[in-house]
Amino acid sequence: MDQAKIESYLAKNGAKLPEDKMLELKELLAKLNDDQFISLEAVDLKNPTTMLLIAWFGGAFGLDRFMLGDTGLGVAKLLTCGGSGIWSLIDLFSAKKRTKAFNYKKVREALAAQGIA
Repeated sequence: MDQAKIESYLAKNGAKLPEDKMLELKELLAKLNDDQFISLEAVDLKNPTTMLLIAWFGGAFGLDRFMLGDTGLGVAKLLTCGGSGIWSLIDLFSAKKRTKAFNYKKVREALAAQGIA
């Protein structure tokens, strides 16, 4: 894979992925061919700042958990009104980190589907 394409992808999506996984992703992206790279670019990554705002405004209803695929925890958060606000407050501080971990998982799944990982 062309190094410029890898750097461009990481520059575009770097803020949406965990910083400590960048070197690993760079090595995995180098194994892709052009067709595989195009399909990886189609993976929709969630914006951590947007998820922080969703956690702020809809955290008591579990919206942030639902959007990250944590349906069971989203239902529990909804039924408890965000754990009487305590759970919502904790999730508010971890929203960006959870979003980046979710995005990393989606990228790894896309790479695994391509036979890379």
